Formats: sequence, C-alpha cells, structure tokens
Amino acid sequence: MAPTSATHRGAEEIGRTALGVRPLPELGHQRAAADLAHVDTVLGNGLRVLAVRKANVPMVELRLAIPFAGDDPMHPATAEVLAETIATGTARRDRVAIDTELALIGGDLGTSVDPEHLTVSAGSLAAGLPTLLDVLSDVLTNASYVDGEVARESARIVERLAVARTQPRVIAREALQRRRYGNHPCTREMPQPEDVAKVTPGAVKALHAASVLPRGSVLVLVGDIDPDGVVGQVENALREWHSDRSAAVLAPLPDLAPGDLLLVPRAGAVQSQLRLSAQALSRTDPRYPALQLANLAYGGYFSSRLVENIREDKGYTYSAHSGFEFTGDKATVQVDADTANEVTAAALLETRYELGRLGLVPPSGADVDSVRQYAVGSLLIASSAQAGLAAQLTALAVVGLGAEWLAEHPRRLAAVTTEDVAQAALDFFAPSRFTGVVVGDADTLAPQLTALGGVTVEATDS
Repeated sequence: MAPTSATHRGAEEIGRTALGVRPLPELGHQRAAADLAHVDTVLGNGLRVLAVRKANVPMVELRLAIPFAGDDPMHPATAEVLAETIATGTARRDRVAIDTELALIGGDLGTSVDPEHLTVSAGSLAAGLPTLLDVLSDVLTNASYVDGEVARESARIVERLAVARTQPRVIAREALQRRRYGNHPCTREMPQPEDVAKVTPGAVKALHAASVLPRGSVLVLVGDIDPDGVVGQVENALREWHSDRSAAVLAPLPDLAPGDLLLVPRAGAVQSQLRLSAQALSRTDPRYPALQLANLAYGGYFSSRLVENIREDKGYTYSAHSGFEFTGDKATVQVDADTANEVTAAALLETRYELGRLGLVPPSGADVDSVRQYAVGSLLIASSAQAGLAAQLTALAVVGLGAEWLAEHPRRLAAVTTEDVAQAALDFFAPSRFTGVVVGDADTLAPQLTALGGVTVEATDS
C-alpha cells in the first residue's frame, strides 16, 4: 500500500490562506436559453406535432400524450391494463417482433397512464425514426390485446398494486388527493387490485377504440432531426390513425379550499407523512415567475428555509420539499416531509412557522438572486439532454404552450424583483391558505396535533 502523502491537505486547510478564508469566485453570467429551431403544427387528424432540433447526439426522443380521462368506475383499471398491453402485440407484430425491431434501431417504447393522459415514451437512433414511427402507428391502430397477454399483465399489475398500497408515500398521496378533491376523477391515480382482476380483453379493446384518439393529442419529437421534414414523416406514418371524435379531457379541477389538516390513521406506523397543499398559479400567469422564486426560497431546493430549519437545524426529517403540481389549467403548491412520530407535531409547527415567516420576513435581494440563478440553471440543465427537453416540452404542450415559453422563461425570471417575490410569498404562502393531511399512528399523534390546532382526526369505522 502506498504511503500517505505528507503534503495532503484537508478541506479546512484548502479553504484558508495566510490572509484568511479563501473567497469564493463570483458567479458567472447566466447563459441565455438556447434558440430552439422547431415546428409546431396540427395535422389533419387533429394531432398537434411539436418537432425540435437538438443534434447534440444522433438520437431522437418521442413523447405522445393522449387525453385519457374517464368517468366509469372501471376506467382506471382498464386504462392501466391497456397501458401495460398496448405494445405487447399487433395484427402485424407480436411482442418479440416489436422488441426486436426496436432493438435493431437502438430504441425502446414504454407507456404509462394517469387520470389525465395516456403517455407513450420512445426513443431511437435518429436514422431509425421511420421504423420507430411505423411501430408506433402499428401500436396505435392495430394493438391486438390477446387473451394471454392481458391475463399475464393484469396479474403483474395486481401484484404491483398490492405492494404499492402498503407504502406510506402512496397512502399519503391517496389521502391528500381525497382531502383536496373528494371524488373527482383526478383522485383515481391508482386502480383497485380487484378491479384490475376483472378487466377483460374485450373491455381493453373497447377502451382503445373509444379513447386512443389523435384529435386533441400532442406528439413531441426532439433530436437530430429536420423539424420541417419530420412533420411530413409523422403525417405519412400516422395516416391510418384518425377519428372525428376528440380525446377525452379531464374535467376541470375546483379551486382548492383551505382548511384543517386531516389526521389519517395508520395504526402502528413509526413515521408520519406531512402533506400540505394550497392553490397556486398556472405557468401562463404573469405572477408565476415570482411565485416560482418564492417557492424555491421556502422549500424548493436544498438551501431553502424549510430544509435549513427542519432538516439541517433540528433534524426532524431527512427530506423536506415544496413544489408545484400542474393539472389542466390549474396549479397547486405542495409541501412534503416525512418525520418520526415523536417530532411530527414539532415539524408541523416549524413548517407553518416558515410559511408565515416567508411572507412577513421575505427573502432578501441576495436570496432572490440566489434562487434566480438556481431556477435558470436548473431549467437549462434539465433541457440540455434530449429526453429532458422532450419531457419539459410535453408538459408545456398539453396545456397549450410551446417551445417559445421555455426559451423566454429565463428572461421572465430575470425581470422578477425582490418586491415581486415578497408579494408572492405573502399572497400564496400564508399558512391559512393551506389544507392537507398527516398520515400516521393516530393514538400517538392525535394528542399533540389537536393541541397544536388546525388538525382534525379522520373518523374511522368502529
């Protein structure tokens, strides 16, 4: 073993000079967002296509978002099975053939579903895009849903759901959704295992025919492509995918009403999940950039006030975070923290304290400059890779925005003043605006939480 160097210096020594603490270098000038050469158009079948050239690697990323809402009680289960089986075989290709063709072009294709959208995520070498589009068209128009594939995938889904429903974060998410929106279809993010077991191939085929529709859907392509030329490729490849009907859009969400937190019993749990939520602003609101910076200062990154308080200073939680959730044209802000039972009430007290302090003692000019740098830098980093840019553009496109919004957002953030952030903090982060849930052992938590106030214990069947 080589001997340790006698000249090795630790971090503290490196950080000091003969004249004192070594100063940090000044932050560099923030780069402007890249100019995104793109085409944004609607095809004859009603499909919106957003094609963006990003030729840093010879690849292409594809995202297809189809509005996929449904009111039928069995819709979540049938939709989940459809998402898992849509690419397992068609009239022209079985599962092996699909996987083989994708592998030959360095590609993959996956699907997911939520109460708003059925999403297809795919990618390949840029040269393989014609094959990728042909496979996509085949899946969209000729998916076979054979009995064996539906039965096999349904059984896997049932097993996965059984495990997921034991997870504290899943339980907390479902409790928060019920607290915020009652029986609105948006709350049915995860089907019941017993419903999945009842899904038949016929039901999946019927849902596909009724709901896998181009009109109102969005296709995003990002990569080493010619945006003008690729639109013609897409239109030709998807010429058989058409309908006079539009894809089913989720019913608008109601505005979120403030109120007490609901203590949702989870007997025997040694940890608790805090979930707070309040109405926020959509990305198109002129005040959104200021609200975004206010959120970062509160709990949106590691140097935020909430993290400094309940993680770094008091050690109440390993992870605390605040962020936005966008559904349709509505937005909410969420505050999340998982804590041990013995400090849950104290963590809630400090969480509320920091909410109030953000409005009453707003971020300083230096604080605002710091979160602004973080916001712009994070945006540029997230959009530097093809997959990240495709994901961002898809999230924007489904609410009617496009590449221009992404390119111009750094400028909007740069225009936000310290006073703008202070006003956003006062208007949107007041503790009285929030509602939410605490999930945990009610026998342990209820005495302290109810004494703290603003917490109601969920009634249980006796």
